[in-house]
Amino acid sequence: MPRTISVAAIQTSYGEDTKANIAKTEAFIREAAGKGAHVILPSELFQGPYFCTTQEEKWFASAYPAKEHPCVKALAPLAKELSVVIPISIYEREGPLYFNSVVLADADGALLGVYRKSHIPDGPGYQEKYYFRPGDTGFKVWDTKFGRIGVGICWDQWFPECARAMALMGAEVLFYPTAIGSEPHDASLDTRDPWRRAMQGHAVSNVIPLVASNRIGVEASGQRFYGSSFIADHRGDLVQSFERADEGVLLHSFDLDFLDRHRAAWGFFRDRRAEFYK
Repeated sequence: MPRTISVAAIQTSYGEDTKANIAKTEAFIREAAGKGAHVILPSELFQGPYFCTTQEEKWFASAYPAKEHPCVKALAPLAKELSVVIPISIYEREGPLYFNSVVLADADGALLGVYRKSHIPDGPGYQEKYYFRPGDTGFKVWDTKFGRIGVGICWDQWFPECARAMALMGAEVLFYPTAIGSEPHDASLDTRDPWRRAMQGHAVSNVIPLVASNRIGVEASGQRFYGSSFIADHRGDLVQSFERADEGVLLHSFDLDFLDRHRAAWGFFRDRRAEFYK
């Protein structure tokens, strides 16, 4: 029997109420699981609005230790109940340090570990260096019930090194929770298509499927998020995608044994000249 993995991406809007945001995410996770999804990806920092558009001290209070975070405490038991894997994006606090992190809940509800966002942006509308320390975990992949997966977070998705590192660690599918939209300093700048193309390139050059979940809507800050979540196959083709205002769940299945053979046949990892890349 071939090893098959069914992956899902959630696209929706989020407001100020964390409990309501968690409940909304739970409903979409149940919908995805009901359609047969094995790994279900909510978007970045779904606990609330994307608060990094400005620098305000009040948001530090919304960070929690990984195991105590309300999103983790709610969704890890849900992962066990539905027998699904959930990469849970959180604002994490460890002592005096703050991180933009993902906690990986396996299908039995066990927490497999934490990945902390490696690349932290700092610019108009995305002032994350005020809130987050650069991650100290290095890139991570996890052996889950359904396959070996890698997770990067938002700005990580623009860096080919992140995707390649996870592929070299044996990832079979890459997941990117994100929050991206308008550029306040330039109303004419629309990054949607380059954003997609960058990740589609990762899929091609690593012969690996990729899932990206973005939020939608205009938030109180004025930031407009352009959705356009997608699932790309090993060719970089968009096999499932949303438009800018769609709300719901994307779902697609992949044959991991086929992908493993196909990846070997392409020779990208056989023909690497790592001695020249240092």
